[in-house]
Amino acid sequence: MEKLPANAGWLWVKQGFALFRKQPAEMATLFLAYMFLMLIIGIVPLLGQILPMVLVPVFSMAFMQACTHIEQGKKVYPNLLLTGFRKPAFASLLKLGVLYLIAAVVAVAASALIDGGVFWQVMSSDKALDRETIRNSNMSLGMMFSAAIYIPAAMAFWYAAPLIFWQKMSVGKAVFYSFFAVKRAGSAFLVYGLSWMLIGVLLPALVSSLIAMLFAKSFVVMLVLLPLSLMLTVVMYCSFYPTYTAIFGRPDSTAPALLN
Repeated sequence: MEKLPANAGWLWVKQGFALFRKQPAEMATLFLAYMFLMLIIGIVPLLGQILPMVLVPVFSMAFMQACTHIEQGKKVYPNLLLTGFRKPAFASLLKLGVLYLIAAVVAVAASALIDGGVFWQVMSSDKALDRETIRNSNMSLGMMFSAAIYIPAAMAFWYAAPLIFWQKMSVGKAVFYSFFAVKRAGSAFLVYGLSWMLIGVLLPALVSSLIAMLFAKSFVVMLVLLPLSLMLTVVMYCSFYPTYTAIFGRPDSTAPALLN
């Protein structure tokens, strides 16, 4: 496998927009259906706090499969949310979800080394901390430290779900291949991440600031910002698919020999 150039990261973003433009309403509906299911799952007693994280790999395959449908000219329907529940992949995807949860807990817990546990309390407690406590803490540094700790896990998880589902890999093998595939394409992923920082974070912030200056009404800002944020989130989900196909090929023609 040839090493990808850095500009491949920007190409993935553009391909995400191209996929979304082909079926925007259908992809938005799929995402809203996913959010609704997450809301319902979140109110389940006891399990409501951990199930959404554990089920992330399961539901992620709905969006990956939706992108294959778009490429093949097929219509995307909300029933694709059940894609990841197919056997035998479902059990492995659940195991992967448990690893997601463990990695997230470890990363957030590690922030206590920097801020004395303030970020952990914010994330794990239903009781909100007072502003003074947060202001006088190093929570921002703690959050950045958590993000840095989580990076290796994110690399290991990035391709794991589709490798489990489409290439029938075990969880361990999928995590292994994912980590080294991302590492090998590091410059492309750096450009990809920076691109989404600009488009997904700075662009909405700029738009909301401009609208606030023009209209000075919060409901007008929300009226524009909510659909914009929804669209960009769905496009980001669409862009995950080309990051996979650029390295592992399309699902119907992926070869088992993946890395050299």
